[in-house]
Amino acid sequence: MNQISKWSSLALSTTLVAGLLAGCGSNNNDEKNSSSANTGGNATNTESAAPEDTSPLTLTYYSEDPSPNWANMQDEIGKTLTAKTGITLNAEFAVGDAVQKSSLIAASGEYPDLISAKGSISKFVDAGAVIDLTDLIDKYAPHLKKLYEGQMSRLRYSNDDHSIYVIPTYAAVGQQYFNAGGGFELQHRVVKELGYPQIRTVADYEKAIKDYLAKHPKDENGNPNIGLSLNADDWHMFISVTNPAFLTTGGSDDGEFYIDIDTQKVTYHYRRPEEKEYFKWLNHMNAEGLLDPESFVQKYDQYKAKIASGRVLGLIDQDWDYGDGEKALKAAGKFDQGYGHYPVTLSEKYKDTSFWPTGYMAGTGVAISKDNPDPVRTIKFLDYLASDEGQVLVNWGIEGKQYNVVDGKRVIPEEVNKRKINDATNFTKETGIGLYNLLSGHYGDGVKDPSGNYYTTNFPEQIVAGFNDVEKETLKAYGATTWRDLFPKAEEFKVKPWGAAWNIPVPGDSEAVVIEKKLQDITWKRIPEAILAKPEDFDKIWDSYQQELVKANVEKAEKIREDLVKARVELWSE
Repeated sequence: MNQISKWSSLALSTTLVAGLLAGCGSNNNDEKNSSSANTGGNATNTESAAPEDTSPLTLTYYSEDPSPNWANMQDEIGKTLTAKTGITLNAEFAVGDAVQKSSLIAASGEYPDLISAKGSISKFVDAGAVIDLTDLIDKYAPHLKKLYEGQMSRLRYSNDDHSIYVIPTYAAVGQQYFNAGGGFELQHRVVKELGYPQIRTVADYEKAIKDYLAKHPKDENGNPNIGLSLNADDWHMFISVTNPAFLTTGGSDDGEFYIDIDTQKVTYHYRRPEEKEYFKWLNHMNAEGLLDPESFVQKYDQYKAKIASGRVLGLIDQDWDYGDGEKALKAAGKFDQGYGHYPVTLSEKYKDTSFWPTGYMAGTGVAISKDNPDPVRTIKFLDYLASDEGQVLVNWGIEGKQYNVVDGKRVIPEEVNKRKINDATNFTKETGIGLYNLLSGHYGDGVKDPSGNYYTTNFPEQIVAGFNDVEKETLKAYGATTWRDLFPKAEEFKVKPWGAAWNIPVPGDSEAVVIEKKLQDITWKRIPEAILAKPEDFDKIWDSYQQELVKANVEKAEKIREDLVKARVELWSE
C-alpha cells in the first residue's frame, strides 16, 4: 500500500472511530499569475528562497486543529507554494475528540508524513513515530535557523532528551499584540445606548446587559434578545466557560492549572476560592435570567447562528471562536451588532491577565514522521515557508492581487481589505491567506522584514483600517485606538520563565494523563451544574465538587505538573 493510500485509509477509520466515540458521549483562480510570489519590497528577494527540487511530491499531513476553509491547496497561495516547491499536502484535520484521534494514530504504527498534534505530540515521541530534526535544520534550513536564533534551546523536547521533534508553529517569534480578541464582549449598540459606561468589573458588565434588556427586551422581529450566551460545546468549554475564571481573578493562562509566579507552586485552578466567586456570579446571572438557558446544551453551530441573528448582547469568548457569527452580521451591514472587547474582572482588585507575557514559548507545532518519504525536501519546504519570501506570501498573498507595493511599502487595497473583513470565509478559501501560518515557524506581529515592512498584516495602521465606522466610534468613546489599549500592559506582569504550562508536553505514560482526564470529566459535569443550580444550592454543589477532586487525586496531578514546570524552567535556563 503506498504512502498516500495507507494514510487516507487510516484517517478514514480513525475519523469514524472518533466520531462514534463522540456520538456515544454526546456529540476561477489565475494559475499563471499565482505561480509567482513577489515579496514586494523585501530586501532579500534577489535570490529565490524556494527549494531547488520542484518535482511533484505529495505529503500527508495531520492536524489536531480543524481548518474549515482548507481548499486542498487549490487556493492562490496553495497553488503558488506547489509551483515554488513541487509539494502538495493531502491533509486531514481532526473532528470530534482530537486527542482520541491522535492516540489512535500514534498507536497504529502507520503515520502521516507531517504531524501537528499539539499536546498529543508526546504520544508520537513515545511511539518512535517522529524524527529528530536537529541535523536537518542545521544542514538544510537556514531560514529556520535565522528565525530561531538565540531560541534553539527552547526547541528541545526535555531535560533528558534534547532532540528537536517539532518545528514550533503556534508561538510566533517576536510577537507583539496590537489588538485584543478576547475578554468580555458587548455589542456596540448596547454601550452606545447606555452612553458608553465603564465596563471594568462583572458588576459593570451585568448592569449594561440588564439595563439594555430593560429597554429592548426583543429585537425588531419580536424575538427575545439574549443577555449572555456561553459556548460549552466540547472543548469550547475551556474558552468560554472555564478559562475566564482565572483570567478575571489574577491567574495567567496555564491551562487547567494556576502557577504562582514566585514559588512555581501549582494548583488545579478550580480549587482557588476566587474562582468559586466567579462561578457564583455566573450562577447569579442565570438566576436573574441574564444567562442564555441554552448555554450548556447548544451545539457550536447553533451558538454561531444565534450570534448571527444579532440577538446576543454579550459573550465571554475569543473572536476566532465566535467570528463566523459576527462575520455574518457584518456581511449583512449590521455593524452595531458586532462586539467590542473589555478587560472585565471579578472586582477592581484584579487585572485582566490576557496579555501576561510568556517569552518565546516554542512548544507545539509540526513534526516529521519516520514514514516521511523525503525528510530533506520536507524540511526545505518548511524552511521556505519561514523565509522572507514565504512569510510575505502566506501573510499578505500575491502582489498585484491581495496587496500592492507603493513607495516601498506593502499596502492592501481598500476593496480587498473590505472583502477580507466582511466576506472573510470566501476570501480565505479563494486566496489561502490565513491557512498556512501553522505549517511552519513564523514571525509574529510587529516584526519587520529587511525592507522595513511588517511580516504580518496585524500592525496598528492596518488593524485600524480594518475597523468599521461603528467600531471606531465605540473605541473613540473609550479613548482607545484598538481594543488592546483598554487592557493591562504586558509590562505590568512578570515574564513567566516556564512560558505556559499548557505548552509543556506530558509523557504519555505519566499518571497525570489518566488523573487529569478524570478531573476534567468531574469539572465539566459539576461546573454547569453549579451555574444552573438554585442560588441557595450553589455552595453545597461546589463543596461536593471540591471533595470529588480530592478523591480523584487532584493533589498528585498538581505535584506532577509542578515537577514538569520546574523541569521546563531548568531546561530553558541552560
